[in-house]
Amino acid sequence: MRLALIAAVAALPLSSCGDASEPAPTPEQTGAVADVSAPETAPIEATPAPGEMPDLQTIPAAIQGRWALTEADCTAARGAATGLLRIGPETLTFYESAGTLADIEEANANRIRAEFSFTGEGMTWSRDITLELQDGGAALVRREHGEGAAFRYSKCP
Repeated sequence: MRLALIAAVAALPLSSCGDASEPAPTPEQTGAVADVSAPETAPIEATPAPGEMPDLQTIPAAIQGRWALTEADCTAARGAATGLLRIGPETLTFYESAGTLADIEEANANRIRAEFSFTGEGMTWSRDITLELQDGGAALVRREHGEGAAFRYSKCP
């Protein structure tokens, strides 16, 4: 073993000798395997797919705003718009009650299902609600899970 190591070290200086006009052998000629490892690249940061919501701490921005059950609710005087729903990052505000975001079950840019804690008219309660954009963001459907029908709102200008 020691003899083989000495022979290999002694051959190293000789490997640099040779005719400079001769081209270097190709990997195919020497039987060597070419390095086919992928070039180093910077890691690609994951970008959310369309419709996904990366931050599950607030109501999606596209859902926030003023929504009305009827067109008149958009322009009615304050206090007369009984079908107006105002949605903020963490709140749903109705005519006589307000709900605060408590726990998001699922969400993407156009839909959220969450638990809301409500207060209004001296009472408190919780609701599991889904808010979903439709018609390219021109309509919002609100569904209360457990009881009640779906309500369809139109976006106010």
